[in-house]
Amino acid sequence: MEETIIMTDENGENVEFYVLEETRINGTNYLLVTDSEDEDGECYILRDMSGADDPEAIYEFVEDDGELDGLYRIFSELLDDTDVELEK
Repeated sequence: MEETIIMTDENGENVEFYVLEETRINGTNYLLVTDSEDEDGECYILRDMSGADDPEAIYEFVEDDGELDGLYRIFSELLDDTDVELEK
């Protein structure tokens, strides 16, 4: 069973993402997620913004191009020996 997370979009609707990989860099957790379980889908990188006292995880999309490039390389290496293929 794959791990999923559910986020609420700007319209208040729930959107489910499937977690492909996670890593921790400089004390910050990042998730590589996709919007499709079975077929080619869009991948996104989420940053965990949760505080120690938050009852639920709080994620935000990584949008900075420099940060995305670095994280893309890291996640590509982590997924190198799997059947998941990342494209920029």
